[in-house]
Amino acid sequence: MLAYVMVGSNNIKKSQKFYDAALAPLGLARTQSDKRYIGYGPKAAPKKSAFFVTKPFNKKAASFGNGTMISLAAKSKKAVAAFHAAALANGGTDEGKPGPRPADGSNYVAYARDPDGNKICAYCAKAK
Repeated sequence: MLAYVMVGSNNIKKSQKFYDAALAPLGLARTQSDKRYIGYGPKAAPKKSAFFVTKPFNKKAASFGNGTMISLAAKSKKAVAAFHAAALANGGTDEGKPGPRPADGSNYVAYARDPDGNKICAYCAKAK
C-alpha cells in the first residue's frame, strides 16, 4: 500500500547517526544519501529504499506531527530491544520501553523519538 515514508530533519548528520544505529537491528541499512536526505532499505535489497529522512523541500524548519508515528517491522523481541537501545544511545529519547502490547502480549514493541522529535516504533507481531 505505501510506496515510501519520509520524515523531516533539521540536522542530517545527527539523523544519520541515529538512524544508522537504530535501524540496523531491524535489517535496514543506509542505501543513499546526500546533503539533503538519507534513504534506508533492506540490507539484502538496497535498491528498495522505502524510508527517507530529509530536509524539508520548502526550506523551513522540520517538525513532527502530533499523533504521527512510523512503525517498522522487527523479526524478534531481541531486534525490538536492540532498536530501542541503539536509538537511545544515538541521540533518541524514550517514548516507551520494549515490552508486550496490548495487555495480552500478542505484539512486542518499543518507541523512541529521533533527534528531530519524530516518533519511531519497532514492532514485532506475534512476538518470539
